[in-house]
Amino acid sequence: MKKFLGICLTLCLLLSALTIPALAEEVTEISFWTWRPEDTAFYDAVIADFEAANPDIKVVQNAIKNTEYNTILSAALAAGDGAPDVFMSRAYGGLQTFADSGYMLALDELMPELADFSDSARGGATSITDGKIYGVPAVSQTMLCFYNTKIYEELGLSVPTTWDAFLANLEACKAAGYEALANGTKEGWCCEFLFGGVGPSFYGGNDFYDKVITGETTFMDPVFVDSVQKIKDLAPYMPDMFEGVAYTDMQANFINEISAHFVGGSYEAGYFSAENPDLSYDVFAVPGLTADDPAYVSVYADMNFSISATTKKQDAALRFIKYLATPEFGERIVSELAMVSAIPGVDVSANPFIAKVLELQENATPYIFLVGFRYEQPTGSSLFQSAAQDLMVDKASAEETCQVVQDGIAAYYEPFQK
Repeated sequence: MKKFLGICLTLCLLLSALTIPALAEEVTEISFWTWRPEDTAFYDAVIADFEAANPDIKVVQNAIKNTEYNTILSAALAAGDGAPDVFMSRAYGGLQTFADSGYMLALDELMPELADFSDSARGGATSITDGKIYGVPAVSQTMLCFYNTKIYEELGLSVPTTWDAFLANLEACKAAGYEALANGTKEGWCCEFLFGGVGPSFYGGNDFYDKVITGETTFMDPVFVDSVQKIKDLAPYMPDMFEGVAYTDMQANFINEISAHFVGGSYEAGYFSAENPDLSYDVFAVPGLTADDPAYVSVYADMNFSISATTKKQDAALRFIKYLATPEFGERIVSELAMVSAIPGVDVSANPFIAKVLELQENATPYIFLVGFRYEQPTGSSLFQSAAQDLMVDKASAEETCQVVQDGIAAYYEPFQK
């Protein structure tokens, strides 16, 4: 009997040894790449909740520096074996490049819930080549003007409803010893987002955008040239030697209450609040010439979640991005990152800032060069960024700046060649 029990015990131990690894092998590990190292803790928490509900999947996050992300991701996707299973993908032309290269999985049939997203959200994730959707839209961004409410209260200022009132506020801040406007131009992309916050109220928002896309007008249209001149008119209120002021300097000056205004994207809010919890700020749309003119804000889809075409773990990857398409995740984007979620049905009541941004989006227009002209080279963005740097330091006029953009895009854009 003892010998029999011993045999049974041995068999049980052997079975246990064989069963435990077998169970462990049932957990599928997938890799998830982002360009947001600053949000690592946020995504760790999101992943933990996903894994709790899906114990058979393990997600490993790899956060890569934003400026290095595209290069590293492109190389990994081209190599195939080193590609992530799920990754943050750019919108518009950035997505198009990877989709045309066959690096991304089309999601139309795999995720019918994408039909519930707005047209503008899907637009940033859709290939203009085949019309298929290659990512789950995550967030949208809005270009607007942040202002320090304590400084406004101190100086007795009110939110401007005309361009002249805006300039008067800048003048009052400058006279009081504040840096009126934080914006600098050391990096060309900062010129583009300054224009994204200022220009639309002068070139007419959607009316001009629709016409320039079809070739009914061009970037030499007088209303567009005038809108470009408007950012040059802000130079007296920008920091001393603003041409050497970098993006991080701009952020620091507003966060530390050196600057009274910051024209930029809604994506700044979470960072501003995290770096200075006592910072009191609000936002407004930069106004046009009169109070009756619509104050437009430029809006664009900023981020998608995509699946590598070469993944061998498609089912697990799909379950993860389906989770990233839920209102639950969208509400965390709103409440924890202070960004506008692209997911339908998201409750924004927990974040008054986001509610304000959505209110301003009632006069939304596409962020013109990013949404409409980043699909071919040279992109509208690269052309404008470089030319606008020259404009701001008196090396070019507004008309010459627009000519550079028009000529560069016309080299390949058929509507401008008629």
